[in-house]
Amino acid sequence: MNMISDRSKILYLIIFIVFLGAFGAFWLDHIGLFDLSGFFNRFRPEPQSVVNASDDEPSLVEKEEFEKEKQKLQERIEELDKREALVGEREKSLDSEKEKIDEMKKGIELQNKKFDQDKKKYSGYKKNVQVLAQKIYSMPPEEAVKILVNWEDPLIIDVLRQLDADASSQGKQSITPYLLQLIPDKEKSSHIMYLMTQL
Repeated sequence: MNMISDRSKILYLIIFIVFLGAFGAFWLDHIGLFDLSGFFNRFRPEPQSVVNASDDEPSLVEKEEFEKEKQKLQERIEELDKREALVGEREKSLDSEKEKIDEMKKGIELQNKKFDQDKKKYSGYKKNVQVLAQKIYSMPPEEAVKILVNWEDPLIIDVLRQLDADASSQGKQSITPYLLQLIPDKEKSSHIMYLMTQL
């Protein structure tokens, strides 16, 4: 009669096989043919990386990158400061140039006003010369000469020239040479003739 049943034999056999397999695996791990620790580590959760740990301080690489970015930012700030200073200098230069241009404009405006005044004066003077020339022409020559000699030389010359211009425009002969002959002071007469040829 069998004391151990077939089922128990199979169970003992399985236990023996498992024991031999475990012993063999540890023995192979011991002699270096098999790495049991690496096999079991696959099933453990991977610890958080030191570099990626949120509670740790920044790594050396991150510090270096931060310092580089900080240096770039500082250089950029210095460059902007230089540009701002240059723009300020240019603005001052432009303000100075504007002041010079404004002064030049004022000077030109004053010159234009003076020119307009001189023009008006000359226009009035020219009209007076024309009126005087007409009066001298309409007077007897002896009376006209008595009046002429009391004037200043420039006015005498302008009136005589106006007489020449009026005679030329009318196609007549000018009375200027005759009036010069009637001037009693021959030195004054020759001086006026000389000035008429020069001016």
